[in-house]
Amino acid sequence: MKPQNPSPKPNPHLQKAIACHQAGLLAEAIDHYKKVLKTSPDNARLLTTLGALSLQTGKFEDSLRFNKQSIKIDPKQAIAFAHLGSGYAQLNNPLEALASCDQALVLKPDFIEVYYNRGKVLETLKRYDEALASYHHALALKPDLTEAHYNCGNVLYELQHFAAAVHSYDQAIALRPHYAEAYGNRGNALRELNQPDAALANYQQAIALKPNFADAYNNQGMLFYNLKQFDKAWQSFDQAVKLNPDLKFLYVLRVFSKLRICHWHGLESDMAELAATYQSEKGMWEPFLALAIYDNPALQRKVAEQWTAKTHPPQALLPKLAEYPEHDKIRLGYFSADFRNHAVAFLSAELFEKHDRNRFEIIAFAFGEDTDDEMRTRLKSGFDCFIDIQALSDQEAAQLARTMEIDIAIDLGGHTANARTGIFAMRAAPIQVSYLGYAGTMGADYIDYLIADKMVIPAVNRQHYAEKIAFLPDSYMVNDTARQIAETSFSREAFNLPATGFVFCCFNTAFKINADIFSSWMRILGKVPGSVLWLPDYTPMLIDNLKQEAEQCSIAADRLIFARHMPLMEDHLARLRLADLFLDTLPYNAHTTACDALWAGLPVLTRLGESMAGRVAASLLNAIGLPELITLSQPQYEAQAIELAHQPQKLAAIRTKLAQNRLTTALFDTQRFTQHLEAAYARMYQLYRAELPPEDIYL
Repeated sequence: MKPQNPSPKPNPHLQKAIACHQAGLLAEAIDHYKKVLKTSPDNARLLTTLGALSLQTGKFEDSLRFNKQSIKIDPKQAIAFAHLGSGYAQLNNPLEALASCDQALVLKPDFIEVYYNRGKVLETLKRYDEALASYHHALALKPDLTEAHYNCGNVLYELQHFAAAVHSYDQAIALRPHYAEAYGNRGNALRELNQPDAALANYQQAIALKPNFADAYNNQGMLFYNLKQFDKAWQSFDQAVKLNPDLKFLYVLRVFSKLRICHWHGLESDMAELAATYQSEKGMWEPFLALAIYDNPALQRKVAEQWTAKTHPPQALLPKLAEYPEHDKIRLGYFSADFRNHAVAFLSAELFEKHDRNRFEIIAFAFGEDTDDEMRTRLKSGFDCFIDIQALSDQEAAQLARTMEIDIAIDLGGHTANARTGIFAMRAAPIQVSYLGYAGTMGADYIDYLIADKMVIPAVNRQHYAEKIAFLPDSYMVNDTARQIAETSFSREAFNLPATGFVFCCFNTAFKINADIFSSWMRILGKVPGSVLWLPDYTPMLIDNLKQEAEQCSIAADRLIFARHMPLMEDHLARLRLADLFLDTLPYNAHTTACDALWAGLPVLTRLGESMAGRVAASLLNAIGLPELITLSQPQYEAQAIELAHQPQKLAAIRTKLAQNRLTTALFDTQRFTQHLEAAYARMYQLYRAELPPEDIYL
């Protein structure tokens, strides 16, 4: 008989590796598996196991190396390709991750986890329709895959299909009732559906399930902010900061919420903290807030570029824009959320009506709420074509503009509330322009031009604007001269104003009033006995805050008069004539409110800033021939306000000059303005047709 071969001795390292693996001691398991690998270097299964464990322990480069070795030995391992995809995804290489996932699915078409992971990769690439399809494949194979329902909700949210997103979050919550993140994101979708009570209930449920949920506090703060409950907003933001100091947006939103209610206590330290977050690049600000807080165009450009790069980078979801045939009429597409009773529409309505229809075709792309008000009705008549794109995604809207062969797409919103910057990131038209609604740079390569004038962007500040500038010869601000002023003769007593005292006023929104400007106003009141300051009818909390600040400046609170809301604009314009002088704000000037005052015949005293937002009132005053109301410093601003209050003849001369210039100078000559703007558009189009790059345009 032949002797039997002895049984192979068990590998002690393999046994230890398996034991550590089963016990969850992954680092120790990896060490033992590596020792086994030395004696079995061609063991594909062992290499795949090492790849998986390396992935679990965050050793992503090691995971790639082990899986690649395993695939080289056995190219038909779907699991190795799956792990390879996960490793590439963790190393921010989404294209390689996607290719690995696709190969895994070729080898194993029913690989549920890979469909899910592939969806996540496609999300990072912003290929949302494909991501949704991949999640649906996973759910077809495993309908109770909670995370896939949750991620479907996230993708649908990005596609702006908010009701469908809520349905997906509902399914995730049904499978996992304590899913705090799903409640939080469900709240976001409900907020977009204008269901604030339901959104708040979801945020509160998310916080109840996860008390340290900083994102939920942040989103709750955003809801309160949108509801103009700014005291609750900054308190929510404050709690979010405490839970996660690195959370983006929070510091600036906390500061801005305080500014919205003139709550200046502790604001100096908040501002210092805000500046530190920007310098350390931990925070990210909405560019509009930078305009309101800092008179610094260099900083505003950096903020805008950072925001745009992170939130709305150039998108390649649509093919490269092909050159259109030359059109008989240049096709202008105006995009706005504010085609309704809103400041942007109040300024621009006559512009749309006066465009030369022999040279231009004018199309409105409206994506704000259809308020069905009188301005909406007027605008629908003022355009050649008025299209409601609210239900379209950014990609669908951009594709529609391309299908219509829009030559010049004009963004009337910029970085403001309800903007749709994503439409422009996909290149909706060969020429893209920022105008009117946002007084600053977009910081985006895909915005070709910014409409401005030499006052709002002087040569010394040109470098702080990313776009090419179309410099209009007068003010860049358009006005609607069709606006009526009521013939009603209001009395001062009807608005609780003194019959004989000097009335200073400012009808700017509250965030434009900061501690410095308010202190300046109180010093002016202190030097003009019997004078009052007339302000809008702000919220009760805001009014109380301002009254307290006045008393701390030794000014009686009853010298602040708050104007009740007037339903009709023509009545508001008429009552402005009761005031003696409009006092402007800085760093964010009066824009539409300054136009209102000047149209009503009320002089506006401004202080010239550095940024575009802080130079608009000066632009208006130059265009109406009143440069003497532009001051260059706080002492000069205060001195001139006091002088005009004490010298009624000098103020009367200015009011007479304003009345004479109102219809004879450039500011309210809408026909002249329209011709200048059209000349700018024509030059943009001429450069494009000549295949020349955009350039600064001087008219």
